[in-house]
Amino acid sequence: MQTVVQELADTLVLGALLDEIRTRYTRYELLEHWKQGEFHHDVVVRVPDGVFVVATNCNGGVKEVLAFATVPDRWALWHWRCPQVNDFAGELPSLVARAVTAHWFDPCALLVPDARSELREELRERQRGGGWQLAPSACGPRKP
Repeated sequence: MQTVVQELADTLVLGALLDEIRTRYTRYELLEHWKQGEFHHDVVVRVPDGVFVVATNCNGGVKEVLAFATVPDRWALWHWRCPQVNDFAGELPSLVARAVTAHWFDPCALLVPDARSELREELRERQRGGGWQLAPSACGPRKP
């Protein structure tokens, strides 16, 4: 499985990675898309023999590919990545394989209070665990 995970990571772009998964497995199921801060996405994909978590940057550049037998909990995954962050907790299922790319950097750097943001200060809010997201008020009044 390590070889497969490395080859998927080597595609470097989410679209090409999903094409490669389709070629290898004929089909896949997109289970989750988790965004942490402005610059990190986790895309969770089920294939016939397991689950891949593909971490990308905001441009779809693949940073990391993880393989599990079962779907990990979002907050357990972030606890594994950044165990010092109290907002994250839980246990991951066994990690089967992992590969990182040239796009990888320590994801904990996205969570610090002074993390880089492209959102104006008055239009953003902190996410659970850290990172910035668009504040609901920035989108205008909520409809009933």
